[in-house]
Order: sequence, then structure tokens, then C-alpha cells
Amino acid sequence: MVMTKNVTTHTNGNIQLSEKKLFHIVQIGGWLCYFFVIWLIQITLGKPPTQATYIVEFAEPILGYFITNLIRKRIIRRHLLDRSLSTQVLQLLYLTFIFSWLYSVLYMIVFIATGYYKLDTVFSIINRWMVQWVFDFVLVLIWNLLYFSYHYVQKSNKDALAKSQLETTIKDLELNTIKAHINPHFIFNALNSIRALVDENPERARLAITELSNLLRSSMQAEKRKTTTLEEELKIVNDYLALESIRFESRLRVESNIDENLRSQAIPPMSLQTLVENAIKHGISKEINGGTIEIITFQQNNHCYIEVKNTGKINANYNTEGFGIKSTIGRLALLFGQNASFSLVQKSENQVTATMKIPLSNKL
Repeated sequence: MVMTKNVTTHTNGNIQLSEKKLFHIVQIGGWLCYFFVIWLIQITLGKPPTQATYIVEFAEPILGYFITNLIRKRIIRRHLLDRSLSTQVLQLLYLTFIFSWLYSVLYMIVFIATGYYKLDTVFSIINRWMVQWVFDFVLVLIWNLLYFSYHYVQKSNKDALAKSQLETTIKDLELNTIKAHINPHFIFNALNSIRALVDENPERARLAITELSNLLRSSMQAEKRKTTTLEEELKIVNDYLALESIRFESRLRVESNIDENLRSQAIPPMSLQTLVENAIKHGISKEINGGTIEIITFQQNNHCYIEVKNTGKINANYNTEGFGIKSTIGRLALLFGQNASFSLVQKSENQVTATMKIPLSNKL
């Protein structure tokens, strides 16, 4: 049996459709307004309308609509709105230059075909084309500025909303941290184990008290931060496993293979500890002879992979929507969006693997 759970960000189809419809409505409305303004100027100047006038005046907004749609398609196809601000500015100027040139060439063809202007020499054609190109450059530049500005503001608002959601989630999780990650049963078992050690091994008992104290302190502080480092998370996990090893003794075996270059990697607080706790609760504790927990980290394709393998099986009653895993998935989505993922898989007959995939931190 294979069970997987992935974090992905899907754009709602209805929202995409609404945005596309809104764009075309604004496009048509904007170019119609432009047409009426130009036509009003023509009437104000007292120019008598001719067949050529109608064709030329209609052609300009139609060509404008066509050209700006091409610009939008290029922007979307090349994901320019996801680039840095400096790249967007350079691309804005580049697109304005290229497509205003195309705009002016097409418009000049209309001019010549209709005989709107008497352009009987090459010089007069070039001169008129240069004037038209300057005008179209300004027109396309204004359109690009409006388009890029709108999406820049929209992206900023989405980022602000995501940040607000993350902060709200962190506040909601803060009160549930001890319950979810360091539950009362664990504390009760840890205290019983420590009590048994007081007479038998006082030094180990003192160390266990320190480990429990560190674990509780980390739990209460961790959720106040958006991210922590893998190094800090491993310290929490080591304290947790040290306490659990008192209870399970030889039934709990721990192995680790940590990429030293990833110790500064940013991850959600208590996320690795959650995976280890689930591995013990739903895996090792269910096995008569116990089992092995293996923690592995590696980097691949500009991502950090964190794996927790444990002896055991994913049974039909296992709740993958529990608070621990659900909160980890939620924080991965809020912090890293579709660039992060989580999976829980029955790798072999008696081994379960939980994997977090997180984008590499810039500082690595």
C-alpha cells in the first residue's frame, strides 16, 4: 500500500477565467475610449471624415488591442511577472521598443494602403514612420507601465496577505505546540522514566531532566518564529530521541546521515521533530521488537530533502490529517508555496518514509 500527500498550490480555474475576462473587458473598454478621444480630436479640428479616415481611425485601436495582447502573451509565457523588479523594468523597455516598432510598421502599411497621407518619396515615408514610432512608443510604454504596475501591486498584496496568514497560523499554532508536538503522554512517560533513573542512575536522570527542559523550552519558543535552522531542529530531535531511548531502550535504534552543508537550511519550526514523533508513535511503538529511525538530509535540483524512515506500516486507521502533519503541510505551503512538498510513503513491506522537500536557502 502506498500513501502520499503533497503540498501544491493550484490556481482556481474560475479565478483564472475571471481574470482573463476582466483583462479583455478592460482592454476593449480602454481601446474604445482611446478611439473616441482620437475621433473627438478629429471632429474638433474640423477634418471632414472620409473613407480613409474611418479605416485609419478604426485600425489604430484594433492594432493596439492586437499588439498589447501579444505583449501580454509574451509576459505570461516567459513568467516575467515572477522575475526581480530590475528584470521587469528592463523587459518593460525591451517589449516597448520591439512592439512599438511593430505597431508603427503595421500602422504605416494602413496609411499607405488607404492613401490617408500623400507619401510619394522614401524620405517622406521614413519621416512619417519615425514620427509614428515615437508616438506608438509612448502609447505602448503607457500600456506596459499600467500592466506591470497593476500586477506588481497585486503581487505585493498577495505577499502581504500570505505573510498575514502565516503570522495568524503561527499564533494559532503557538497554543497547540505542546499538545501537538510534546503531548502529555510523552511528558508523563518521560517523567516516569526519569523517576526510575533517580536511584539507578542519578547522573543520567539529571541529564534527562535537562533534555526535557530543553525540549519544552524549544517547543514554546519555536512556533513564535517563521523558520528555524536544520541545526537547531536537530538539537530538539536529539533531546527528544534521547528521552525516548530511556523508555524504549534497545527497541529504539537511531541512525542519521546529515549533509553538513545543509545545517543552516531554513525549515518550519518543529517540523522534523513532528516527523520523528510520528515515526515513534505510529511505527516503532507498534512493533514488538521495536525498530530503526533513520534521519537523512541531502540536496538535489536546488532543493533540500529531509527524510525520516522508520520501521512500521501505514495502516488504514492512520490519520494523515492529524494536527502535527497538517500543520507542517500548511506551514510548508505558506512559507514556500508550490516549491515545497511533503510525502508519506510505504517504501517497503516494513518501512515508512516521510519526506519534506524545501527550496535551498539563499545563504547556502
